[in-house]
Amino acid sequence: MDMKQIKALLQEFDASTLSKLKITQDAFSIELEKNIGAVAAPVMVAAPVASVAAPVAVTAAAETSAAAAVVPSGDMILSPMVGTFYAAPSPDSAPFVKVGDRVKKGQVIAVLEAMKIMNELEAEFDCKILSVLVSDSQAVEYDMPLFAVEKL
Repeated sequence: MDMKQIKALLQEFDASTLSKLKITQDAFSIELEKNIGAVAAPVMVAAPVASVAAPVAVTAAAETSAAAAVVPSGDMILSPMVGTFYAAPSPDSAPFVKVGDRVKKGQVIAVLEAMKIMNELEAEFDCKILSVLVSDSQAVEYDMPLFAVEKL
């Protein structure tokens, strides 16, 4: 399965009433599980960079009910999965990319760990990194903005 098929599968699974799904195809295997009717766990939200995000007015009700998320505008590279974001191949290595870097399509820009499997995140287009929106070792959600970019 390619990333587009996995994304579509995740969306279909999320919208369905299924609580478990396991697919095995050749050497590929994926297992999904969700708690239906359970109280949602708190979601970690990336703190946006002030120069990228517009100010947001938060009401008292919004502060008490859920975390207010600010989604920057413009071109973004989004997380293709739930996992842990790593900016470098190892803790003592330099990051794959930094602000100002020009990135070619297919270049590795981060690693996402899911279920002890390290998945390289590659740029889907040529771009310039304007901002890194998450910190190293931060938990990320599906479709969460990771990088603010300028397409080249």
